[in-house]
Amino acid sequence: MERLSIQQIINKINAEDCFHAVASDYSFTIKIDEYVHYVCGAVHDGHQFRKELWDMCLHTEYERWYEEDPETKNMVNSHPIVIAGMDSRFEYDLNRAPETAIYTDAWGKQLWKSPLSEAMTTKSLNKHANFYKVVHALINKLEEKFGVCIVYDMHSYNWKRWDREVPTWNLGTSNVDNNRFGTFIESWRQSLNEMQLPNDIKSTSLINDTFQGNGYFLKYITQNFKNTLVLATEIAKVYCDEYDYIIYPEVVAAVERELRERLPAHAKAFYNNYR
Repeated sequence: MERLSIQQIINKINAEDCFHAVASDYSFTIKIDEYVHYVCGAVHDGHQFRKELWDMCLHTEYERWYEEDPETKNMVNSHPIVIAGMDSRFEYDLNRAPETAIYTDAWGKQLWKSPLSEAMTTKSLNKHANFYKVVHALINKLEEKFGVCIVYDMHSYNWKRWDREVPTWNLGTSNVDNNRFGTFIESWRQSLNEMQLPNDIKSTSLINDTFQGNGYFLKYITQNFKNTLVLATEIAKVYCDEYDYIIYPEVVAAVERELRERLPAHAKAFYNNYR
């Protein structure tokens, strides 16, 4: 893996170079093993929280982890194109627009002991902006090359906080073109529903049940690129104990193994239909 500036990353994408890189400020990673018609994203995978913010933050390290999406990058890391955040959403949230990307409170609890300085805020928002410069260059290149593109926008959610039965997988589709892409939204839901998971975990899937797909990553791509479908794909945190702070590696591995087959098959069918 190389450490590259934002412009170097964009230059490599424009030249269709294959590479593995971390942004020069260590805010996100990107790997391109091959230029294909689909992308995997894990914008909330990151847990880094820069040291100058530690003493300012009222949330504990565990509270931050609880609201992040650990292991979502590992679930899709075998695919040819993967972009993933390294910083915690508590520093800046890549799935929110810039004007709301830095929290003042988070899940009902004030986040900072005192307001952040302008310099601290600017440092975080620059990382947010740079990420989207790369996203724009990447999707632009893939639409230019293939005509259409599909993005698997991977997230997780805390299922134990719900007071009703919730699905293992939720697809949020309220901000994508359901008339145009509905067949492939449903086929993705069906494929997730058929997964085989260990520990007697049943893989159920629903559309717009727990979340509706209102994230900025999805909205940014959808609004800027007319031939790209973004599938906001949320897994309930059945792969960890969200209260005891324990990851179940055998479940993560099973999800990765299932997605290794299901995801490219779905992307191929999508491409063959819309190219």
